[in-house]
Formats: sequence, structure tokens, C-alpha cells
Amino acid sequence: MNIIVLSRNAALYSTDSIVRAAKKRNHYVRVLDHMACDLVIEEDKLEVYYNGQKIERVDAIIPRIGNSATTHGSAVIRQFEGMGVFTALGSDPLLKSRDKISCLQILASNGIKVPRTAISNNSYMASQMLDLVGPSPHVLKLASGTHGMGVMLSKDKQNAEGILEAFGRTNKILIQKFISEAKGCDVRAFVVDGQIVGVMKRQAQEGEFRSNLHRGGHSYVVPLSPLEEKVALNACKLMGLNIAGVDMLQTHQGPMVLEVNASPGLEGIENTTKVDIAKKIIEFVEKNAK
Repeated sequence: MNIIVLSRNAALYSTDSIVRAAKKRNHYVRVLDHMACDLVIEEDKLEVYYNGQKIERVDAIIPRIGNSATTHGSAVIRQFEGMGVFTALGSDPLLKSRDKISCLQILASNGIKVPRTAISNNSYMASQMLDLVGPSPHVLKLASGTHGMGVMLSKDKQNAEGILEAFGRTNKILIQKFISEAKGCDVRAFVVDGQIVGVMKRQAQEGEFRSNLHRGGHSYVVPLSPLEEKVALNACKLMGLNIAGVDMLQTHQGPMVLEVNASPGLEGIENTTKVDIAKKIIEFVEKNAK
């Protein structure tokens, strides 16, 4: 097959892992920077150009769209969709899952537990929103953050009000209940084609509450309970994602979903589980591409 990986950098671990897996299975694969893709739109005629060259005869694309490139990245995916090219990540599921508010709304309205969250456009409502979420501490998240960036833990209400006042005028901020029993841990379930192919538990480093590996956390393999597996698969289904990383907290009330990542990194999960997840992604593409 002729496969295109949409990625800003061919040297990134995840991109390189997918490319190597595709080549091992004798596919022709190229990496194109989606931010350098030009789109031409006409009735019944959609075209993609890269460095002035028209892109044709593509069997499948595997998007690796970073948070900062969501808008144009989704437009490029939609262009390929309109051309009849199979994509491992749809444009609409990318947009829904990347928007933290939409993601939480979809999950919660379908019976999936999420941390109690408040959002307001009005800075003067900060005190009331904090009270509605519950007593301190609170987790404050920029709606556009990723890899743990833009996530703050406020241990008292006065501090939280100060953060909201400083950042809330120019940024959408989510106020969430802090789940103390998680003890700085979360569980990531990596899903490909309706199957959980890898699971790791991430533990925050000493003095840190964010468990992201980019933040210095460490990871190890854990089994999922039947309920956790059901929640992870259902979350992906609700978001329309065939490939995703579902981040969950283990709480007294059961599994609680923090995020459904539409473009999860492979380095942490592959190194932790020793599972060739890139190969499973290619197998999924083989199964579904024309």
C-alpha cells in the first residue's frame, strides 16, 4: 500500500516507529508535514499539494497531529477523507477529543465517570465555580494544554482565585476536583481497533501530582479490571476513535476518565509494555484501507 504519515517531524519516536513497522510489512510509506500541505477545493474535486506536487494514489493516511496543529491538521485529514482515502484518525473525532470540554461533556452525558468540572466565561464567577466543584485542593487546567503543560494544583481557594484571575481572561480554564486517592497515578489504556493492546500505570515523581512521563513520571505494566477495560473501550467508541490512549484514575467510585488522547505517543507505552504497537496500527490500516 501507499501510506502517508502526517507528522511535523519524521525523527519523532512515534512517527519513526510507525514508518519502520510499515516498511517491515512491505508498504511504501512517506512522512508529510501536515502544516506544509496545501489544499485546493472545488466541487467534486479535492486536491492536496506538498511542495508544489499533487499528492495522488494514496491508500491510507496515519495522522500524528500535535495539539498546536489541530485546526489545520483536521482540515488536511478532512481533505483526504473527501478524496476517499482511508484515515486511521477521522477529522471530527480529532476535533471532539482534542477539545477537553467537548470530550468531558460527551463522556459524562453517556454515563462515564469524569472528575467534577466547572467552566465559566465570567472571571467574577471564579469563587462560586470553585465552591461548586468542592473544597480545596483544586486542579486547574488550560483547555488547550497537553503533556501536563497548563495543569496546576491549587491547595487553597485564594490561590486558585489568583490563578483564575491571572490566566482566565485570555484562556479557557477548567476547574476540577482533585482526586486524592489516585496518589499521583493514572492508568493509560492504549486502544487499537476496539482492542486494548497495552496498559501502563504512570506514577508522578516525588513532589509532583502530574503523572505524565514528559514531567518525569515513571511507568510500569498493570492489568486492567473488567470494568476499567469496558470504560476505556466505551470512551473510544463514544469519541469515534479507532486508535487512542485513554487516561483513567483509579478512584473509590471506580475508574474515572481524565482524557481520551487521539494522537497518543508510542514511546512510553512501547518501552513499558514491550508490545510493538506500531505494528498493530499498521495491521489495523491494512484491514480497513481499500
